[in-house]
Amino acid sequence: MEARAVTRYIRSSPRKIRKSLDAIRGEKVGVALNILHFSKEKAAYVIEKTLRSAVANLMVGKMDENINPETLDIKETFVNGGPPMKRFRAAAMGRAAPIRRPSSHLTIVITTEKN
Repeated sequence: MEARAVTRYIRSSPRKIRKSLDAIRGEKVGVALNILHFSKEKAAYVIEKTLRSAVANLMVGKMDENINPETLDIKETFVNGGPPMKRFRAAAMGRAAPIRRPSSHLTIVITTEKN
């Protein structure tokens, strides 16, 4: 059985999130949680929270069975760009310079099947 969790409008660029996401892709959930919990990167906190949400979604979906989170596999993880926040900063000679602050959408899919 599969379960997924999606976190949208993360205030970080997809490139920075992919750095942490590449470290856990294909790992067991228990190993991935350890990697993320002790990582110093800002994106690791958001990824860990989303991964815990996916595990909780799977537990609720299979309430009749006893599932050990350590045996779950991360099947798929990806991050896409969200809408940028558009801001303006004062520039020389009374002009305005545009600033684009990126956002991201993160998706994690976990499974109970063996790969």
